[in-house]
Amino acid sequence: MKSPGRGVPYTVRSLAEASGVSRSQVHRLLAGELDNLDVNDAHAVAEALGVAVLVLFMPPSSPEQGHADIGMTPT
Repeated sequence: MKSPGRGVPYTVRSLAEASGVSRSQVHRLLAGELDNLDVNDAHAVAEALGVAVLVLFMPPSSPEQGHADIGMTPT
């Protein structure tokens, strides 16, 4: 996985360690299985990635990028 903010490559483990958020939550967030986080966890992940919190929950620009089913239909 590549960070959209700083361009630093992250694994689930390294992002979890950098943010202090559990690996399972990071994995579920990246897989599109988690559509919300505790506000402190969301800020910690965003800070680790170097992006705004809203970026974490934006739908992907294409289905191939993840978040395959978040309740939205393609237009």
